[in-house]
Amino acid sequence: MNSLIFPGQGSQIVGMGNEFYNSFTEVKKIFEEADEKLKFHLSKIILQGPEDKLQLTQNTQPAILTVSYSIFQILKKEFDFSFEDFKFFAGHSLGEYSALVCANSLQFTDAIYLLSERGKAMQNAVPLGKGSMIAVLGLKIEELKEMLNKRDDKNGVCEIANDNADGQIIISGEKSSVEMFQNNLKEKKIKSIPLKVSAPFHCSLMKPAAEVMKNKINSIAFNRPTLAIVNNVNAKSEDNPEKIKKLLIDQIFSTVRWRDTLIFMSDKGVKNFIEIGPGKALSGMVKRTIKNVNSFSINSITDIKNLSNEFKK
Repeated sequence: MNSLIFPGQGSQIVGMGNEFYNSFTEVKKIFEEADEKLKFHLSKIILQGPEDKLQLTQNTQPAILTVSYSIFQILKKEFDFSFEDFKFFAGHSLGEYSALVCANSLQFTDAIYLLSERGKAMQNAVPLGKGSMIAVLGLKIEELKEMLNKRDDKNGVCEIANDNADGQIIISGEKSSVEMFQNNLKEKKIKSIPLKVSAPFHCSLMKPAAEVMKNKINSIAFNRPTLAIVNNVNAKSEDNPEKIKKLLIDQIFSTVRWRDTLIFMSDKGVKNFIEIGPGKALSGMVKRTIKNVNSFSINSITDIKNLSNEFKK
């Protein structure tokens, strides 16, 4: 049994999708659709940069969706890849939108619009420089929760943003609170790495962004997905369009429960996890979290050919 997984922010790189764009008219059309919907040349930023423009959250989010969706369409249309043996689609943060588009729950252009607006709302929710995020390495989620409960500045926001994999958890919140917690980790010789982000995502500071997005998400038509979507908020499958909308709103300020998402799919019998989109971050998380399963990353035409050969065995 198989699952398709889609990356989130942090996987972007200038030139991503370039090989597909140059090789397939279908991909050029998808990039043009994105440009037309957003009324600026997102395609140029994806393919040529500059990097600082691609790193703007309002550009990053629709850019990653555009590349992920393009690769999915090429897999399906040019390589006749069958998704009949796939049980779930899932995406990391913004990747959940990619999953919904590929599962026919959401129109591509609607998702492009929502992600651009989501990026703006998340960026504007907290003044620049007031928030911070760090990656904590080597701790179990229960250990980290206990440490957060015992910290001194209980009034400051310092929360778990992403439970990515065993030993890789992201903390998000107010800069002063996160720095204080990082010092606490350092005293205990626990490794943490500051993340280069423009806002503290997936924590309660993002509630204003969720309010902004509530009407925008509710104004868009969602269909029942053709494949079950495992959502970030409760790490369970959902196919009710109205519940999916609510979960997307809650996702903005909630923990991305990616480790639990992988475990849920594995417990349901998934043996092959196929990551579609830029980077290989999610495949790495699969390897760190679940034993005796396969993970594949699709970033190039060669990757598709290798995958097709693997599935023909």
